[in-house]
Amino acid sequence: MRARRIVAAVAALAVLAPGTACSIAEADDGSVVGKDRLVIGVNADQPGVGERKGDRYEGFDIDIAKEIAGRLGVTGSDVTFKRVYSATREKMLQNGEVDLVVASYSVTPERKVKVSFAGPYYVAHQDILVRASEAGKIWSIHDLNGRRLCKVRGSVSFPRIHDEQGIAALPVEEDGYSDCLTDLVDRRLDAVSTDDLILAGLAAKASGSGHKLRIVNAPFTDEPYGVGIRKGDVDGCEAVNKAITGMYQDGTVPRLLKRWFGDTGLKLTTTVPQFEGCV
Repeated sequence: MRARRIVAAVAALAVLAPGTACSIAEADDGSVVGKDRLVIGVNADQPGVGERKGDRYEGFDIDIAKEIAGRLGVTGSDVTFKRVYSATREKMLQNGEVDLVVASYSVTPERKVKVSFAGPYYVAHQDILVRASEAGKIWSIHDLNGRRLCKVRGSVSFPRIHDEQGIAALPVEEDGYSDCLTDLVDRRLDAVSTDDLILAGLAAKASGSGHKLRIVNAPFTDEPYGVGIRKGDVDGCEAVNKAITGMYQDGTVPRLLKRWFGDTGLKLTTTVPQFEGCV
């Protein structure tokens, strides 16, 4: 595939007039298919999902990203991870700072205007995390009225409650969910609400530090985790979809789910999600 692109690019250049301002980069279609190296945007503050520890990243999303890259023919040191935030994912894809984004990146109509999505590779569900001592006070999103709720910049989780459901929760703004966890433990928040995989990782991290948190187990959305890709890269999207399908068929995704969330009590789905379609 890569060889065919190079030949096509050279052929195109050969017929250009001397004054034509076309470059090799313009002749290349920019797809992730055939790349020798990949830069993948990931989270760094979501335990169990995507977290940076020292000079390395670990978590479910990180393993998914490595598997996808390997099935695209890129492995080892040719795969580089770059931190993204909820508020920066689309811009970094559009600017070419990252080739793919695997970062608990829920597919939404608003986001699909700016970038394309392969997958999803998993469908999570938004839930609520509270201090265990106060679990009896919050049973559903309706109990968040008037309570302090973390609002991560660029995330859709708070708007889903406040704007879509009309719940008058009080926003406490943060850049990431690790900050939300600190606020919850330190009682600057009453609850954190986002995808259940993220909440499970936060609860496990807090437990390791002697703090008891509890997931309410009142899911109210489907959150399809897509692989963000440059808008219009249909070949790349289809190749990633093929990789994800293979990862379910050979048991890779179920194994990774069990590795990272098998002890959390979450009901994990191990069948291939319905894909969004490559456009």
